[in-house]
This record gives sequence, C-alpha cells and structure tokens, in this order.
Amino acid sequence: MVAEVLAGIGAAPGKCLVDGTVGCGGHSLELLKATAPDGKLFGCDRDASAVEWATERLAEFAGRFEIRVGPFAELSQWIESGSCDGVLLDLGVSSPQLDEAERGFAFSTNGALDMRMDRRQKQTAADLVNRLGVEELAGIFWEFGQERASRRLARAIEQQRQITRFETTRQLAGFVERVMPRGGARIHPATRVFQALRIAVNDELGNLRRGLDAAWSVLKPGGRLAVISFHSLEDRIVKEFGRNLAMDYVAATPVDVPELRRPKRPESRWVNRKPILPGEAEIALNPRARSARLRIMEKI
Repeated sequence: MVAEVLAGIGAAPGKCLVDGTVGCGGHSLELLKATAPDGKLFGCDRDASAVEWATERLAEFAGRFEIRVGPFAELSQWIESGSCDGVLLDLGVSSPQLDEAERGFAFSTNGALDMRMDRRQKQTAADLVNRLGVEELAGIFWEFGQERASRRLARAIEQQRQITRFETTRQLAGFVERVMPRGGARIHPATRVFQALRIAVNDELGNLRRGLDAAWSVLKPGGRLAVISFHSLEDRIVKEFGRNLAMDYVAATPVDVPELRRPKRPESRWVNRKPILPGEAEIALNPRARSARLRIMEKI
C-alpha cells in the first residue's frame, strides 16, 4: 500500500520521516523519493541483513538517510523528540525472511526452527518448543495464535520431545498436522502455531506497545503515525493506542464511570476512522498483502 502510505503520512519535499521497519527498503525508497530533494529519513530494523540490503538499495540517496540495526521500540533513544513529520511501522515478517528457509519463519520449505528477527538474540523457536512446560506452551498457542486446541497440542509436543527434539520447521509442521488433521481446511493447521511462536520469540506485541510510544514521542505536532498490521492482535493494540490518545477525558477509576471522568485535551485524531485495506490489484500482485490493515493518526 505504498500510495496509501505516502498520501496518509503526508510525504512531501523537505519532510523528515521515519521507517521503523525498513525490511528490504521498499517503503524507504518511496519515502526518500517523495521527500526529495532535501528530506530526511531515519530507519531501523531488527534484522541486520535487512539493514544491509536497504543501505545498498538506497545508496543513491546517501546523506539523506540514517539506518540502524535495532527495534523501533528504541526510536526515541536516538531520534530527537518532536523532530519528525511522520513515522511508518509496517509490522510482521518481511518477504525475504519468509523466503529464506534457514530463518525458520515458514514451513513451505524446510529449515531450522529459528524465527529470530534479530539473530543476535539467543532464544529461538526450537528453544521454546523443547523447553517450555505444557501450560506455558499452551498459553503461547492460545494467546498469540488463537489456537483452540492449544492444550491438546502442547501436551502432544511435551510427550513427543521426550523421544526426539524438534529441530526443523517441517518436522514441527508435520507433527502438528498429525495431531490436528487438516480435514480439508484451507489453512494448514500449523499456521497459527508458527505465528504464535514467532510472536513469542520476538516479543512482537511488547515491542509494538513500546514502539508506538517511541514513535509518538519523536513526532512533532501535526505529524502522522501510519501503522500496517497483519492480524487482529496487532490491529487491536494499534486501535486501542489511537483511541486512548484521541479521548477527551481520563477515567478516574478502573471501571469507567462517566460522572467521575476528568477532562483532558485530546492528543491525536484519526486520519482514517476505519482501516485502509489493499485493493484487488495489489493483492493479485502480492497475495501476502491480503490481510494488511493501515491505520493513520495525527498528533495534535
């Protein structure tokens, strides 16, 4: 949704923008073009390989961008508060990460059960699957994957790993399918399990909550925050964040009693009340975009 992002974030010559999820540099490239000739771009990504690729891809704009390895939750640690006109967060996994078998994000090809976005961290998906107790595993599958058979699957994994460790993506996916047969379903039964493990390994929801605060702090008044999410867990956090900022009151008690509310000045407004969805043409070109949801809010 490049066109929607450029319009929604207000990309224009001279603007200072942030791409908190650089990936392979696609959005960053278009943001730099739109802010030419003297606009500035700050960017980051947890994946060092992505930063390397993006830096090479953006070489023609040398001097106008700064990209670092690290999570967008740390944006406020190196970007001046209130200095930027727009921030983009494109959540989830990048196509290169999905396509590299060795990264372990997908089971369409066989690779190590890894799933780390930042390969400097030690904990992998294999560590979680082979170490956590039944309750902890079931909690991950339920909370992050909304898997209804979470307990049954966790118990089966606990029994199986006593015989052999789970080491590869297809090994785990095949086991999940044996425990929960597909039965003609369109979605592979391991899809939610892999999503849940990836979110847990990378603390994606915690990073998102911290990252929204960090992104908001570097925006100047009138600046815009654009977030592309890919599943309901992410979208719910983004929606709640924007709703709280847009409220004109503070609840005085844990249970919101209208008579006890304290007025406050709203800190944001929604640019789009409902999420912007990808068009049919984009989905045809990139099927992975079909679940994308773009929300944009403006700092008051």
